[in-house]
Amino acid sequence: IQSFMYARYKPLTYYEGKREQREVQSQRNLARFMKILLIKRLESSFYAFRLTLERFIHSYDRVIEEFHKGHVYISKKHINKIFDLLETDDQEAIDRLLEADKAERLDANDFNADFIRVLEEDRKILTEIDKLWKRIKRDPKWEAFREIFRTEPRLKKSKIIIFTESKETAEYLSQRIIDEVEPKALLFTGSSDESVRKEAIANFDANAFQVKDQYRILVATEVLSEGVNLHRSNIVINYDIPWNPTRLIQRVGRVNRVDTTFDTIHTYNFFPTEESNDLIKLKEAAEAKIHAFIEMLGADARLLTEGEEIKSHDLFAKLTSKKTITGEDEDEESELEYLTEIREVRDRHPEIFARIKRLPRKARSTRLISAGKDAIAKEFPSLLTYFRQGKLDKFFMAQPDATEPVELDFFFTAKVLKPADPSEKRQTIPHDFYPLLDKNKHAFEAATSPDLDDAIPKHRGGANDAYILKRLKAKEIRRYHGFTEDDELYIQQVIQLLTDGALPRPTTKKVAEALKEEIEPLKVLGILRRDIPPLFFQETRAQQTAHVFSPREVILSSYLLEDTK
Repeated sequence: IQSFMYARYKPLTYYEGKREQREVQSQRNLARFMKILLIKRLESSFYAFRLTLERFIHSYDRVIEEFHKGHVYISKKHINKIFDLLETDDQEAIDRLLEADKAERLDANDFNADFIRVLEEDRKILTEIDKLWKRIKRDPKWEAFREIFRTEPRLKKSKIIIFTESKETAEYLSQRIIDEVEPKALLFTGSSDESVRKEAIANFDANAFQVKDQYRILVATEVLSEGVNLHRSNIVINYDIPWNPTRLIQRVGRVNRVDTTFDTIHTYNFFPTEESNDLIKLKEAAEAKIHAFIEMLGADARLLTEGEEIKSHDLFAKLTSKKTITGEDEDEESELEYLTEIREVRDRHPEIFARIKRLPRKARSTRLISAGKDAIAKEFPSLLTYFRQGKLDKFFMAQPDATEPVELDFFFTAKVLKPADPSEKRQTIPHDFYPLLDKNKHAFEAATSPDLDDAIPKHRGGANDAYILKRLKAKEIRRYHGFTEDDELYIQQVIQLLTDGALPRPTTKKVAEALKEEIEPLKVLGILRRDIPPLFFQETRAQQTAHVFSPREVILSSYLLEDTK
């Protein structure tokens, strides 16, 4: 799968004629989403993957056949609808649209030689995978699922809701449950008629007019995760993890109703294998977005793990960026690594975790750091200080011979503070600790002392505001289907700020200049999140002013000495 190029879905990238850049980019996006879909189908079930593989092969056959006839068809009319269907995992409908809408026919001679070569290489890969796949008789995911049913006491008598994104997985799963686990299982998908919906309500909705008890297990797709109460059950099994983790909240929301009689809701999650997850980062995206939702909403149930709340708004911006969605740049660092370490300390060393929580402000220590080309700190001695003002965190490092301290990012700071040896001993605080601390304090004060007239502007906008508004209201942004609901809300908030003239001129100038170099919607969003400070999204001017004047705090300082041993 890693060498598969998805050429069938991005023909314009091989086209030698002139096309608008947004058309080419739209096809690149489609190819990336098809990659996600194929891997997700593999993780959903072997059965769904096999059927998807067959459809991919058939689709490639049609495109190659038309190419040899001298034609290449591209679809413009239904491209946005295709993105909608990708969100709901409706592969059959996607194929129908791709085949039915021959909106524009291009001459095959206008495509470079790589197009047909890559098409045929892709098809060869598909057929080889298909041959290998037909030899596989076992389904280890189903076997693990069946074993859980047989051994988990909670699942033996309770009513259970099982969700999957794939209709084909739902059909396969329900039949195997009926044959091997529990004959009282009901299937509900987008193809089910109203009578099946009524059966689901009668058997799983505690407020149904006619209560029945014919079925104990309900297998359903996303169509039932909205608008139907299923709170005669308190167990939700996610047989696969949706790309849009908002759906996890919707799924659990079907059983977690206000009038439920249960004190506890239990969720079971089947995460992707390590190999597949490395390609699409599905587990990390879902887990971290849920944590971001928890932070924004206050105290929602933890649907994936029982971790501490994340307090980094940058994390959410990163998770909705192009890199996370496409699976590119897999070496990029993630705060999740450090979140995992915090959990391990909490669970394995609760006494240490409790001591850390009780650390006072202005905590300080001295450490020995190894020197050399791979050393974290390059100059010795150095003082690293962690500051906070309101919700703003900043990190500075000062050296005796340097004029100004250097501001550090979170990841570098975490590496410096993380001990190479957990048993290392604290060193004596030296006499020049406080002069270096003063240097860091002055740097932090300078970084957090904006002119209030700039921080809370009163102008009514200018040419840069108008340009940004024009870009954000253009159809390339309005009709782009790769944004999450939170992304769309964020863009609307930016539009409102611009309309109100609520952004300072330096900010709008910086954003406008950056946008002139970028047309891809996800990169446009990234520019907005990077260059517009979170301060301006406070609800009121009073809140903005309060943030500016929040007290500055020293959280901790670490004095770094060179280890000469």
